[in-house]
Amino acid sequence: MPGTDDLSPPGPHGGPRTEAATADGTGRTDPRVVLEARSLSKHFRVRRTLRAVLDRTRPVVHAVDDVSLRLRRGTVTAVVGESGSGKSTIARLLAQLYPATSGEIRLDGRPVRAGRGRSFRAYCRQVQMIFQDPFGSLNPVHTVRYHLTRALRVHGRGGRGAAELEQALADLLGRVQLTPAARYLDVFPHELSGGQRQRVAIARAMAADPKVLLADEPVSMLDVSIRLGVLNLLKDLKERLDLAILYITHDIASARYFADETLVMYAGRLVEGGDSETVTQRPAHPYTQLLIASAPDPDRIAGDNPEHGAAGADPARDGGEPPSLISPPAGCRFHPRCPAALERCRTTVPPRFDLAEGQWAACWLYDDAPAGRPGAAREATA
Repeated sequence: MPGTDDLSPPGPHGGPRTEAATADGTGRTDPRVVLEARSLSKHFRVRRTLRAVLDRTRPVVHAVDDVSLRLRRGTVTAVVGESGSGKSTIARLLAQLYPATSGEIRLDGRPVRAGRGRSFRAYCRQVQMIFQDPFGSLNPVHTVRYHLTRALRVHGRGGRGAAELEQALADLLGRVQLTPAARYLDVFPHELSGGQRQRVAIARAMAADPKVLLADEPVSMLDVSIRLGVLNLLKDLKERLDLAILYITHDIASARYFADETLVMYAGRLVEGGDSETVTQRPAHPYTQLLIASAPDPDRIAGDNPEHGAAGADPARDGGEPPSLISPPAGCRFHPRCPAALERCRTTVPPRFDLAEGQWAACWLYDDAPAGRPGAAREATA
């Protein structure tokens, strides 16, 4: 990716990242981190309109701006936010389906370079994606056998003979709880239910024996009655195979149930993160509060610790629509909708401030006051 070698991205709490070199020379500090994005950005050029031609401009969509995250083995990390916030773009950047405008991706501590050579194929084996629409991701003219056999052959895991291939196919379907295998191998996608199709798509991803699964809203197109089964399947695969999973969703309630860590995204930027239980039960950023208020949770502790939140913010208030990503507002991108916006929210992008229990928020309301109160920044730690 051009221009990534000299990047020095910020640390997880707004200060400079300080990474001591490890024995393998990669500079990683957490041995469980398998995939990392550093200051990742993606800008799309849009088709030139008559106005753009007259003004001699080339509009750009700021889909993702300066996003850093880490995916750890045996852990689910959720990215939540409204439609159009850039969540799926992050997944596609990590899957190398889009080239990054700037920033760096690291797999096992080593920079990943864009391309189509041997290293790219090795990356694709280790980082697999599960798409939102299982019917759209499976060619309807081919059987389940064809889809899984092709995936096994591409990744060199089909065995040398017919018997080994049949066993590998049965093992894949067994992993996703589609048994007996003979019942499903020779059927077409349209002959399966939505949940069964998504399980086949997961089995195809698992054919590569990956380290990372990028799940882009994997249950949003499924009936409510079967969503839990697919999420439980992914959780079981995570625990048994020590997978790192990125879970893209607009449903913050499912993130609380399924994910270990939740990151909240608004208009192309991450605004809050931390343990899923903490983020969903005690949201700090006004935008997260708005998301929680729009998806009531009967288990949420109503009124608990009222000081752990934005001073003066009314989480139920919606000040309007998300901003245009062609001309995003300066400063905090949420400030036009935020009932507690300060003057500098309109001019300066806030850094990440530490809160309790590993939670952080990119919000000026947590600056220049004793730790733990609204309008206070926790002292950042390296």
